[in-house]
Amino acid sequence: MDSRGFAPLERRDARVLVLGSLPGAESLRQRRYYAQPRNAFWPIMGALFGAGPERPYEARVRRLLARRVAVWDVCERAYRAGSLDTAIIRDSIVVNDFATFFARHPRLALVCFNGATAESLYRRLVLPTLGPRAAALPARRLPSTSPAHAALPFAKKLEAWNSLAAAAGSAPAGRP
Repeated sequence: MDSRGFAPLERRDARVLVLGSLPGAESLRQRRYYAQPRNAFWPIMGALFGAGPERPYEARVRRLLARRVAVWDVCERAYRAGSLDTAIIRDSIVVNDFATFFARHPRLALVCFNGATAESLYRRLVLPTLGPRAAALPARRLPSTSPAHAALPFAKKLEAWNSLAAAAGSAPAGRP
């Protein structure tokens, strides 16, 4: 199936960019980032920024943007059967236009990868195409929020993702 990603969730003063690989089947169906109900992304965003799944999607997005967190995927499009990253046909990948994205977001201070596949695709297909400033941005792989990465408990994922709140310049929700 030819999967096409979404426009980024962004604002010009974003400090952190969270990159996934490519939207899964449920996200594509709903046209929303991380729509699979067992994906831990929105529960983690709820703990960090008050942007949890109990809020309507649009309110979650507004909350993330207010905290200067942008969300996008490495792949603009690719062929994949189902939702697993391992099913992405590597030769079919077309990456998003990161040179333009980074030029539009001069305050970005950190790129975070939602799992190993996003990091690997970015380092192999995007990083070599970037100019010096964008290529020098610090980058950090965080544990995948996918339900396919169930070996790591939610509490451990949340602990690792806490660094996102600090980089965005925001204390986690519920903290001063």
